[in-house]
Amino acid sequence: MNTINAVSAATHPAPYAYYAGLVSGPPLIFDRELGLWVAARATVVTEVLENPHCRVRPETEQVPRALAGLAIGDIFSELVRMNDGEKHARPKIALRQALAIVDPARIDACARNAVRKLNDTYDLRSAQSFSSWAHSLPVYIVASLLGFEDAALPKIDAWMAAFVAGLSPLSAGEQIAQGTEAAQALLKSFAALAMQEGGGQGSLIGLVHQEAKTVGWHNSAAILANAIGLLSQTYDATAGLIGNSIVALLTQPGLEEAVRQEPSAISALVQEASRFDPPVQNTRRFVAQSTSIAGIDLAAGDTVLLSLAAASRDPQANARPDEFLLERSDRRVFSFGHGAHACPGQDLAMSIAVAGINALLQTGVALRGRAIRWRYRPSLNGRIPVFTSALAKES
Repeated sequence: MNTINAVSAATHPAPYAYYAGLVSGPPLIFDRELGLWVAARATVVTEVLENPHCRVRPETEQVPRALAGLAIGDIFSELVRMNDGEKHARPKIALRQALAIVDPARIDACARNAVRKLNDTYDLRSAQSFSSWAHSLPVYIVASLLGFEDAALPKIDAWMAAFVAGLSPLSAGEQIAQGTEAAQALLKSFAALAMQEGGGQGSLIGLVHQEAKTVGWHNSAAILANAIGLLSQTYDATAGLIGNSIVALLTQPGLEEAVRQEPSAISALVQEASRFDPPVQNTRRFVAQSTSIAGIDLAAGDTVLLSLAAASRDPQANARPDEFLLERSDRRVFSFGHGAHACPGQDLAMSIAVAGINALLQTGVALRGRAIRWRYRPSLNGRIPVFTSALAKES
């Protein structure tokens, strides 16, 4: 890949010199090729995220046109991470509160169970398994937290893969059709789960219903959609976090040895990977009414691309930004959002990734020095490695 811009950088083999150029350049740059403004400095990215006139979706397209009128689009329209406005204020509070009170011991138990189940499917001694396993692990853990039985996990995993593929702006018609079928199956399964005796008492879906009542959120269809959203949001982002943590273990001298000697450092490894090489490299904001960013006037209808990966490498946000440091004070990470649109599942995603890296290291097979290759899955904003052995033929 020879050319690079603020979008293609997400899957470029080595985008960080380009990102450094963005950070050292003007505070807001108009990219004529992409037809949008680009913000890369940490202060400017924060300013945009805090600006009430910069919205998650265009005013005229709350649901992507390709998904409108389909079950997959109906779910999208209710997702609090994909929408703004008063309609979604209470749901955001309910989801944040539900995730905050999940018992850490339950997360640990679900993670151990998921690792055991997936050991029967994936051989982690082989790099060929890393990518599929990194996607399945978050689904198994979150689905178990929600209240699904072990027997249902493989189906939920397959449906979630199709559902997320259908949501992508790069999706073709067949992928959208398969995603719609998966959306219908997920809605049916989640509705049945919610109807179980006790309403999922003690499970994450039970906590969501509990907190929904507390804040006065009574839209059952929206509650189910956002329960599905908890899975979809962790599917790619957490897989990318696990994958980029693996890349760090493969490329950073001494890192694998350090965390093997001190397993408690795995948490710091995952946190630093989320800053150093984040799974979500950029996001967009759509200007709903005229406003000013970094002293530059923007008009209604303008689009701003926030380079979250560049902001995390801004020396004004993180000292020695191009060094991978396990011990880093006041680490600032932008890929999980900020303020009103901060991801409520950040701590859960970190816990899942830590469990995944711990499981990988417990195989006893060294990573660094092995003939492992990786490329990045096509995406407009995600950085998700696809691993292969150097001896394997890539499809």
